[in-house]
Amino acid sequence: MIRYALKCEAGHAFESWFKSAGAYEALRGAGHVACPDCGSAAVEKELMAPAVASGQARAADRAAALAELKRKVEENADYVGMNFVAEARAMHAGERPERSIYGEARPEEAIALLEEGVPVAPLPFLPTRKTN
Repeated sequence: MIRYALKCEAGHAFESWFKSAGAYEALRGAGHVACPDCGSAAVEKELMAPAVASGQARAADRAAALAELKRKVEENADYVGMNFVAEARAMHAGERPERSIYGEARPEEAIALLEEGVPVAPLPFLPTRKTN
């Protein structure tokens, strides 16, 4: 859907929603886009700024998404803290049953795990247990 600011030949300004730019052009060409004030079908698009989320709105959206990710990880994985590297290696080697875990590792340890073929990824938050 796309919203256009429109203006008729009499100068009345109004807005309307259309399925697409092509739909607007087809409806306008057929005389189906008319001014709600005077009924004129001589309608043109006005210059308008796109609807862009503000910096605060984007930050709030990111914070909400991050909180949801954290909730899902903490709900579905076991926190192993500083034992993360040992646990990940043991699971990869088949010495422990596989399960979802998260914990802490130094960057060089995480790189070593990746080089060994152990699938790991950094999380963009601190565990709840770590922040208390």
